[in-house]
Amino acid sequence: MLGRSPLLRAGSLRPENLGQHALAMIGNVCFSIFVVGVLIFTIIAATYEPEDPLFHPSDKISTFLTSNSNATFESDNTVIKTGEDFMAANQTAFNTFINITDVADNAEIAASTGSDCGDEVGKPIDCKDPEVFHTMMRAAIEKFKDIHFYRFGKPVRGLDDNTCDMAWRFRPKEGKTASLYKDYRRFVISKAENCSLSVTDVGEYHSGVNARKRKPKKQAVFEKEGQQGEVASLPVVGEMVNDSLPVVESEAAFKNGKYLYYAGGGDRCKSMNHYLWSFLCALGEAQYLNRTLIMDLSICLSSMYTKTGQNEEGKDFRFYFDFEHLKEEASVLDQLQFWTDWNKWQRNDRLSLHLVEDFKVSPVKLKDLKDTLVIRKFGTVEPDNYWYRVCEGEAESVIQRPWHMLWKSRRLMDIVSAIASRLNWDYDSVHIVRGEKTLNKELWPNLDRDTSPDSLLTTLKDKIEEGRNLYIGTNEPDKSFFDPLKDKYTTHFLDEYKDLWEENSEWSSETTKLNNGAPVEFDGYMRISVDTEVFLRGKKQLETFNDLTSDCKDGVNTCSTSSS
Repeated sequence: MLGRSPLLRAGSLRPENLGQHALAMIGNVCFSIFVVGVLIFTIIAATYEPEDPLFHPSDKISTFLTSNSNATFESDNTVIKTGEDFMAANQTAFNTFINITDVADNAEIAASTGSDCGDEVGKPIDCKDPEVFHTMMRAAIEKFKDIHFYRFGKPVRGLDDNTCDMAWRFRPKEGKTASLYKDYRRFVISKAENCSLSVTDVGEYHSGVNARKRKPKKQAVFEKEGQQGEVASLPVVGEMVNDSLPVVESEAAFKNGKYLYYAGGGDRCKSMNHYLWSFLCALGEAQYLNRTLIMDLSICLSSMYTKTGQNEEGKDFRFYFDFEHLKEEASVLDQLQFWTDWNKWQRNDRLSLHLVEDFKVSPVKLKDLKDTLVIRKFGTVEPDNYWYRVCEGEAESVIQRPWHMLWKSRRLMDIVSAIASRLNWDYDSVHIVRGEKTLNKELWPNLDRDTSPDSLLTTLKDKIEEGRNLYIGTNEPDKSFFDPLKDKYTTHFLDEYKDLWEENSEWSSETTKLNNGAPVEFDGYMRISVDTEVFLRGKKQLETFNDLTSDCKDGVNTCSTSSS
């Protein structure tokens, strides 16, 4: 006779005990699920790597933005970071991008129409046809494998019956700047006997000019009065630039406005870094006082950036910086426009003026002034006549330089984008400034200013894969210095792309119009700016010096330029 079960012997299966055992089993199962969930979460957290870790603002960037230091700069041959460099890149614009699978099905449908097309084969390509659109999108995604596409524009007719122009917004897959780019290219499309469509050729960067969106030429109406600007959306390099001067819409608007003007000072013809440090101090005070900043758009370019070695007056602010973004974010007015209106209406409207002749007068003391115009007048004794002195001392606690309002010129950044596009956004870069700084000995242990280029090659071979496109940003005028690198790499320098700024270029045409018909020289600061920005878009970036880029990681892998 079989023995009784221990459970039965213990009476555990009695009706009155079943509920207790059920609860115990459910509790054990729930605890097991919890333990497994914690384990999975721990594994994911330990192994997860965000796509672009450099997008998150570092302590160095925060320190730079909140720095209380005065305008002493380590080098005037480097480009100071502007607002787009510090924009947080966890933008919603980066959440999704267009994949080949998003258009594949539609493209296959477009290619599988009936075998008998009749007279359709000889007809012009209808660029508005959805089938044409999907075919072009698919061709673009397949051709440009190193970029993420974020938006396609509808195609328009190109040069002839077999071409269509299409624009799109994109971002390099390994890009570290919080910027979007716009390109527009010309597609050659053929139609087979069965009416299936195919793209036989895609033009060069910005070749699809008919797809470029035109902005209205009407000048912006000046209607803001010192409003605090918030960080704008991402800069889009390649869009039409509308940097026309703002104007006051009426006498009443002018009368109701409050203005701030900085007169004189010793900042003129100093380095661009010095200029920006002072200009942003003035803009910051205008924001604090809730006043419109009256600014001189005609700046003096320091001799360190000119071919003649002399200071050059008459350079337009808009050659170097994004005035369209500035006027959208801040209340600014060109001084020529302002003084014309002031002389017209000041006496009749009894507009008052308050003069401040000591930079030590704190902005706090000017906060409640009712006068229409506040003028800060600076003397002739340096350094007490530098604008940035206003933001020192007590003012440091109330004035913040609005870096987010100042972006680099999108015309210059378009040249950067064009160079990177010609390299298919697939290149490494090295920055070599010769003859002025201390070398980064950890990165370049075998290289000094007097050594042979062979030492440079020895240093690079363990850090950059042989056969790669290598962009060299440098101040070395004799490019033959780098000839030994050509055996291992395909080298590229800024001057290879001079067609992008020479006569007949898009940049030359637009800046000439901006300069009242006079051609604009591609000066030293523009060269430094473009050279540096192309370098910063390389997949792997190597610096020769410790202090050229503040956020280099170990001096080897990457240097952060972003939060462009």
